[in-house]
Amino acid sequence: MVWVGFRKARTYGYRSGLEVSIADYLKGLGVPVKYETIKIEWEDLSYRTYTPDFVLPNGIIIETKGLFTALDRRKHLAIKKQHKNLDIRFVFTNSRQKLRKGAKSSYGTWCDRYDFDYYDRIIPESWLKEKGKDKHKKFIIYPHPKLKRK
Repeated sequence: MVWVGFRKARTYGYRSGLEVSIADYLKGLGVPVKYETIKIEWEDLSYRTYTPDFVLPNGIIIETKGLFTALDRRKHLAIKKQHKNLDIRFVFTNSRQKLRKGAKSSYGTWCDRYDFDYYDRIIPESWLKEKGKDKHKKFIIYPHPKLKRK
């Protein structure tokens, strides 16, 4: 795997070096790379959309994170609550990194607490071998209980 910086990642069409390395890793395993192909609508004070980094052929959604901010964590908890059927997993640069300066909890302990699967730097082959199909629509709407949509 090749590690590149932010500027170099942009020349490859990605937003971070971790995304470039994950894409190279998937290509090396012969797994089709689907980068930012879907959008997930979620509700905060207004409707928002989230574009996950990768979708595996088995439908698992992968979000890569170097920095996992409080806003990211809040967003993912809301998405998990609003889209119970989605399997979103994280690949961190370092899951042992603390949530903030002086914190006892790390990215990994946060994932354990809220029942998110995670790994460091690569997508484990066990995730790639899980059964399933990518049946995600290009735009996954927020299933608001009181709002009827077509």
